[in-house]
Amino acid sequence: MLVRLRKNLPEPERAAVLALARELGYAVRALEPQRELLELSGRGAPDHRSRFEDLVGIEAILDAGEARERFQRAPGAPDTLVQVGEGRFGAGHATVIAGPCAVEDEARLLEIARGVRAHGATVLRGGAYKPRTSPYSFQGSRERGLEMLARVKLQTGLAVVTEVLDTRDVDAVAEVADLIQVGSRNMANSALLAEVGRLRKPVLLKRGFSATLREFCLAAEYVLAGGNPHVVLCERGIRGFDPSTRNVLDVGAVAALKRMTHLPVIVDPSHAAGRADLVRALARAGLAAGADGIMVDVHTAPSEAHCDGHQAISLEEFARISADARALASLDGKRLSTFVELAR
Repeated sequence: MLVRLRKNLPEPERAAVLALARELGYAVRALEPQRELLELSGRGAPDHRSRFEDLVGIEAILDAGEARERFQRAPGAPDTLVQVGEGRFGAGHATVIAGPCAVEDEARLLEIARGVRAHGATVLRGGAYKPRTSPYSFQGSRERGLEMLARVKLQTGLAVVTEVLDTRDVDAVAEVADLIQVGSRNMANSALLAEVGRLRKPVLLKRGFSATLREFCLAAEYVLAGGNPHVVLCERGIRGFDPSTRNVLDVGAVAALKRMTHLPVIVDPSHAAGRADLVRALARAGLAAGADGIMVDVHTAPSEAHCDGHQAISLEEFARISADARALASLDGKRLSTFVELAR
């Protein structure tokens, strides 16, 4: 590990750094006369970097060496493959997730589910619990929504991804969901992250709309540190200043994450765009940047939706996006998981 200390560091603060190094089993060598650049030699562990960063005497960790956090890509190590029903994310595979933003009506949900499956989706999205900016907005169908998702799942064979908002609901959501979503607003909810970390069920973690990539990855670290290795990262757009789109899809972040981490990365162009006419273009951009899948809002009657109808696309548009996904995945050397493909 390569560590830079703060300039003109008081002796007690330097002593604290050296004491921690000894406690963790490192041999310390100063690399320049000022003794501000230290080389720590020893067997690292995922928690070591953060433990050093907690000390006031540390200016920066220049190279973590063997003290890699669990999310970090190690030289020569394979990418993580996360399987969700018939869908596969990462390690040369890509998957399409589609469905309504919120679960409202079972007949409508079943209609959408059958439609997206026919056009290439293997995972159905649908929010039973909805985090909303206003307390007066539709908050989701909650337990009834989970029941609808469970029945539609049985009828279609689609895996289900749905969001959990509260630690008290984790077990109930996990009974239905094949992929548990922790949304943007809860990315920094360490208690919720730790709770889903105790499960072995795959977790879809969305980036907070003002989070750096390191903050995003460290949120995933909570889940990984809890013993759950099945994490899929989702770039869903960060907050910008231009009202032309709801958020700014950070395509550069997708490319950067693919270098930083072994975890699968997907994009949510629907929440980034906030408008249906831009979803296809943003989905293509995310996949071209290396994403391992997409998640899109699809609705057969968006004017009737209680949540995010303006960004929901039609089944016809979804068919075009799904075809794009297959072509772009192939160009990137990936295999797109679909029921049609798996049935061959």
